[in-house]
Amino acid sequence: MFSPKKQDPFFSALHKIAENMRQAVHYANDFRIETVSDLKEISVRMKQYETAGDKLIHELIVMLNKSFMTPIEREDILALAIRMDDILDGTEGTIAHFEMFSLVEIDESMRNFLSYIVKSADEIVKAMDLLNKKDLVGMRQHAILIKDYERECDEVLRSSIKQLFLNEKDPIRLIKFKDIYEQLEEIADYCQTVANTIETIIMRNA
Repeated sequence: MFSPKKQDPFFSALHKIAENMRQAVHYANDFRIETVSDLKEISVRMKQYETAGDKLIHELIVMLNKSFMTPIEREDILALAIRMDDILDGTEGTIAHFEMFSLVEIDESMRNFLSYIVKSADEIVKAMDLLNKKDLVGMRQHAILIKDYERECDEVLRSSIKQLFLNEKDPIRLIKFKDIYEQLEEIADYCQTVANTIETIIMRNA
């Protein structure tokens, strides 16, 4: 269906969006928060990633509006782009809540969430690599892994909230941690939505 030799500009644009999202997620995971000033630093950097992502989405929309022919349905291209951007927006929003709460403690549950989100982001970029090469069928294995990671995050959410209500005596602290856990799980859900979109594209075009 596709010419394997020539890179498609739409697939290249999707890859750039995925890579920017991946870099943001890795940055959030790798950054070490020790003081309130660290929260400001990471919040500013995440906002820069979000702004870059918005610019990439805008450029893709302009390209779609100017193009008569697209390699796959233009609705699928836009849906995939926006759903990858949701991951970035969700990550930036979670970091903003850390700053809002002045929360400098990262517990084991948060690290577990972030680990699976990072793995999902890596799989999304690998899938976009294959899309760039017009290997739609090869993308499926990465979509499956992303869904596996989301299921792991479901388990992390259940166990972390259970432990939180069993052990945390400070109601304000409980509210803060529960909020962060739920936001991290929502990012994992966004990753799963990307996987679902990938599978839809495969079904329609492979």
